Amino acid sequence: MICISSMATRHILAEIAASHGVATGRKVNVNSMGGVDAAKRVESGESVDVVVLAADALAKLTRGGFVRADSVVDIARSALAAAVKAGAAKPDLSSDDAARQALLGARAIAYSTGPSGDHIIALFKRWEIFAAIEARLVKAPPGVPVGKLVADGAADIGFQQLSELQGVPGIEIAGPLSPALRAVTNFAAGVATSTTDPQASAGFIAALRAPAARDVYTRHGMEPA
Repeated sequence: MICISSMATRHILAEIAASHGVATGRKVNVNSMGGVDAAKRVESGESVDVVVLAADALAKLTRGGFVRADSVVDIARSALAAAVKAGAAKPDLSSDDAARQALLGARAIAYSTGPSGDHIIALFKRWEIFAAIEARLVKAPPGVPVGKLVADGAADIGFQQLSELQGVPGIEIAGPLSPALRAVTNFAAGVATSTTDPQASAGFIAALRAPAARDVYTRHGMEPA
Protein backbone atom coordinates (compact mmCIF):
# COMPACT_ATOMS: atom_id res chain seq x y z
CA MET A 1 0.00 0.00 0.00
CA ILE A 2 1.26 3.48 -0.85
CA CYS A 3 0.45 6.58 1.20
CA ILE A 4 1.51 9.94 -0.17
CA SER A 5 1.70 12.93 2.16
CA SER A 6 3.18 16.33 2.84
CA MET A 7 6.24 16.60 5.07
CA ALA A 8 4.31 17.86 8.10
CA THR A 9 2.90 14.42 8.91
CA ARG A 10 5.78 12.20 7.77
CA HIS A 11 7.00 11.11 11.22
CA ILE A 12 3.48 10.46 12.45
CA LEU A 13 2.51 8.42 9.39
CA ALA A 14 5.73 6.42 9.44
CA GLU A 15 5.20 5.42 13.06
CA ILE A 16 1.54 4.50 12.64
CA ALA A 17 2.29 2.68 9.37
CA ALA A 18 4.90 0.54 11.12
CA SER A 19 2.52 -0.50 13.90
CA HIS A 20 -0.32 -1.02 11.41
CA GLY A 21 1.91 -3.30 9.36
CA VAL A 22 2.74 -5.41 12.40
CA ALA A 23 -0.92 -5.65 13.40
CA THR A 24 -2.33 -6.46 9.95
CA GLY A 25 0.54 -7.83 7.90
CA ARG A 26 -0.07 -5.09 5.33
CA LYS A 27 3.02 -2.97 4.67
CA VAL A 28 2.38 0.72 4.12
CA ASN A 29 5.00 2.69 2.22
CA VAL A 30 4.77 6.37 3.17
CA ASN A 31 6.12 8.79 0.57
CA SER A 32 6.39 12.28 2.05
CA MET A 33 7.33 15.43 0.17
CA GLY A 34 6.28 19.05 -0.20
CA GLY A 35 2.50 19.30 -0.23
CA VAL A 36 2.42 20.98 -3.65
CA ASP A 37 4.51 18.18 -5.15
CA ALA A 38 2.39 15.52 -3.43
CA ALA A 39 -0.80 16.96 -4.93
CA LYS A 40 0.79 17.15 -8.39
CA ARG A 41 1.80 13.50 -8.25
CA VAL A 42 -1.73 12.46 -7.34
CA GLU A 43 -3.15 14.63 -10.13
CA SER A 44 -0.69 13.10 -12.60
CA GLY A 45 -2.42 9.75 -12.19
CA GLU A 46 0.26 8.07 -10.11
CA SER A 47 -0.96 4.87 -8.46
CA VAL A 48 -1.61 5.78 -4.81
CA ASP A 49 -3.80 4.25 -2.10
CA VAL A 50 -4.04 6.88 0.65
CA VAL A 51 -3.49 10.64 0.48
CA VAL A 52 -2.76 12.76 3.57
CA LEU A 53 -2.56 16.53 3.08
CA ALA A 54 -3.80 19.81 4.48
CA ALA A 55 -7.59 19.65 4.41
CA ASP A 56 -8.01 22.35 1.75
CA ALA A 57 -5.47 20.67 -0.57
CA LEU A 58 -7.19 17.31 -0.11
CA ALA A 59 -10.57 18.93 -0.81
CA LYS A 60 -9.22 20.19 -4.13
CA LEU A 61 -8.09 16.68 -5.07
CA THR A 62 -11.49 15.36 -4.04
CA ARG A 63 -13.27 17.87 -6.28
CA GLY A 64 -10.97 16.81 -9.11
CA GLY A 65 -11.97 13.17 -8.72
CA PHE A 66 -8.62 11.95 -7.39
CA VAL A 67 -9.82 11.15 -3.85
CA ARG A 68 -13.06 9.40 -2.83
CA ALA A 69 -15.29 12.00 -1.22
CA ASP A 70 -16.96 9.52 1.13
CA SER A 71 -13.58 8.47 2.55
CA VAL A 72 -12.19 11.84 3.64
CA VAL A 73 -11.74 12.38 7.37
CA ASP A 74 -9.87 14.90 9.51
CA ILE A 75 -6.92 13.37 11.34
CA ALA A 76 -5.10 16.22 13.11
CA ARG A 77 -4.57 19.93 13.72
CA SER A 78 -1.12 21.49 13.52
CA ALA A 79 0.00 24.84 14.88
CA LEU A 80 2.46 27.20 13.26
CA ALA A 81 5.69 27.69 15.19
CA ALA A 82 8.84 29.79 14.96
CA ALA A 83 12.43 28.69 15.43
CA VAL A 84 15.82 30.31 15.92
CA LYS A 85 19.32 28.86 15.90
CA ALA A 86 20.21 27.06 19.12
CA GLY A 87 21.78 29.52 21.55
CA ALA A 88 20.60 32.61 19.67
CA ALA A 89 18.52 35.30 21.35
CA LYS A 90 14.81 34.64 20.89
CA PRO A 91 12.87 37.56 19.42
CA ASP A 92 9.78 38.88 21.13
CA LEU A 93 6.88 37.42 19.14
CA SER A 94 4.30 37.61 21.91
CA SER A 95 2.27 40.47 20.43
CA ASP A 96 1.50 41.54 16.89
CA ASP A 97 3.41 44.81 17.30
CA ALA A 98 6.45 43.12 18.84
CA ALA A 99 6.48 40.42 16.16
CA ARG A 100 6.23 43.02 13.40
CA GLN A 101 9.22 44.91 14.78
CA ALA A 102 11.23 41.73 15.28
CA LEU A 103 10.66 40.70 11.68
CA LEU A 104 11.54 44.14 10.35
CA GLY A 105 14.86 43.81 12.17
CA ALA A 106 15.62 40.25 11.08
CA ARG A 107 18.51 39.58 8.69
CA ALA A 108 16.67 36.74 6.94
CA ILE A 109 13.32 35.01 7.49
CA ALA A 110 12.67 31.46 6.33
CA TYR A 111 9.25 30.03 5.52
CA SER A 112 7.88 26.92 3.86
CA THR A 113 5.67 25.98 0.97
CA GLY A 114 2.13 24.94 1.81
CA PRO A 115 -0.44 26.37 4.24
CA SER A 116 1.97 27.77 6.82
CA GLY A 117 3.97 29.62 4.17
CA ASP A 118 0.81 30.98 2.56
CA HIS A 119 -0.33 32.26 5.95
CA ILE A 120 3.00 33.94 6.67
CA ILE A 121 3.13 35.77 3.34
CA ALA A 122 -0.50 36.88 3.63
CA LEU A 123 0.19 38.11 7.15
CA PHE A 124 3.26 40.10 6.09
CA LYS A 125 1.15 41.79 3.42
CA ARG A 126 -1.65 42.51 5.87
CA TRP A 127 0.89 43.99 8.29
CA GLU A 128 2.20 46.08 5.37
CA ILE A 129 5.80 44.94 5.90
CA PHE A 130 6.11 42.60 2.91
CA ALA A 131 7.79 45.18 0.65
CA ALA A 132 10.30 46.04 3.36
CA ILE A 133 11.35 42.44 4.03
CA GLU A 134 10.70 40.74 0.68
CA ALA A 135 14.42 40.65 -0.23
CA ARG A 136 15.17 38.95 3.09
CA LEU A 137 12.61 36.16 2.75
CA VAL A 138 14.01 32.67 2.20
CA LYS A 139 11.55 30.09 0.87
CA ALA A 140 12.56 26.54 1.74
CA PRO A 141 12.68 24.26 -1.31
CA PRO A 142 10.03 21.50 -1.26
CA GLY A 143 11.12 18.75 1.13
CA VAL A 144 13.74 20.90 2.91
CA PRO A 145 12.83 21.69 6.54
CA VAL A 146 12.81 25.36 7.46
CA GLY A 147 14.65 24.34 10.61
CA LYS A 148 17.66 23.27 8.56
CA LEU A 149 17.92 26.71 6.98
CA VAL A 150 17.84 28.26 10.44
CA ALA A 151 20.38 25.78 11.85
CA ASP A 152 22.72 26.40 8.89
CA GLY A 153 22.53 30.17 9.35
CA ALA A 154 20.67 30.89 6.11
CA ALA A 155 17.97 32.58 8.19
CA ASP A 156 17.86 33.81 11.77
CA ILE A 157 14.19 32.99 12.23
CA GLY A 158 11.97 30.46 10.48
CA PHE A 159 8.26 29.63 10.45
CA GLN A 160 6.78 26.19 9.82
CA GLN A 161 4.46 23.60 11.33
CA LEU A 162 5.57 22.67 14.86
CA SER A 163 5.66 19.01 13.83
CA GLU A 164 8.27 19.84 11.19
CA LEU A 165 10.44 21.95 13.47
CA GLN A 166 10.51 19.48 16.35
CA GLY A 167 13.56 17.28 16.34
CA VAL A 168 15.58 19.36 13.87
CA PRO A 169 19.10 19.61 15.35
CA GLY A 170 20.62 23.01 15.95
CA ILE A 171 17.44 25.01 16.53
CA GLU A 172 15.16 26.08 19.37
CA ILE A 173 11.45 26.84 19.28
CA ALA A 174 10.74 30.54 19.83
CA GLY A 175 7.54 31.77 21.40
CA PRO A 176 4.92 32.41 22.54
CA LEU A 177 3.49 33.65 19.26
CA SER A 178 1.27 36.66 18.74
CA PRO A 179 -2.43 36.10 17.97
CA ALA A 180 -1.91 36.74 14.24
CA LEU A 181 0.90 34.17 14.09
CA ARG A 182 -1.09 31.41 15.78
CA ALA A 183 -2.28 29.77 12.58
CA VAL A 184 -3.65 26.24 12.75
CA THR A 185 -3.77 23.86 9.78
CA ASN A 186 -6.19 20.94 9.60
CA PHE A 187 -4.87 17.76 8.05
CA ALA A 188 -7.08 15.11 6.48
CA ALA A 189 -6.78 11.69 4.89
CA GLY A 190 -8.67 10.06 2.06
CA VAL A 191 -8.66 6.99 -0.16
CA ALA A 192 -7.26 7.70 -3.62
CA THR A 193 -9.49 6.75 -6.53
CA SER A 194 -6.46 5.03 -8.07
CA THR A 195 -6.26 2.44 -5.26
CA THR A 196 -6.68 -1.21 -6.13
CA ASP A 197 -7.67 -2.12 -2.56
CA PRO A 198 -10.07 0.46 -1.12
CA GLN A 199 -10.87 -1.71 1.89
CA ALA A 200 -7.23 -1.96 2.96
CA SER A 201 -6.76 1.76 2.31
CA ALA A 202 -9.75 2.57 4.49
CA GLY A 203 -8.29 0.29 7.15
CA PHE A 204 -5.10 2.34 7.30
CA ILE A 205 -7.08 5.57 7.56
CA ALA A 206 -9.02 4.02 10.45
CA ALA A 207 -5.67 3.33 12.12
CA LEU A 208 -4.78 7.01 11.76
CA ARG A 209 -7.86 7.87 13.83
CA ALA A 210 -7.64 5.03 16.35
CA PRO A 211 -7.27 5.85 20.06
CA ALA A 212 -3.83 4.24 20.04
CA ALA A 213 -2.64 6.84 17.53
CA ARG A 214 -3.45 9.85 19.70
CA ASP A 215 -0.17 9.74 21.59
CA VAL A 216 1.76 9.61 18.31
CA TYR A 217 0.24 12.90 17.15
CA THR A 218 0.87 14.58 20.48
CA ARG A 219 4.50 13.53 20.66
CA HIS A 220 5.10 14.96 17.21
CA GLY A 221 3.52 18.34 17.92
CA MET A 222 0.02 17.86 16.53
CA GLU A 223 -3.43 17.65 18.09
CA PRO A 224 -5.36 14.52 17.02
CA ALA A 225 -8.78 15.07 15.47
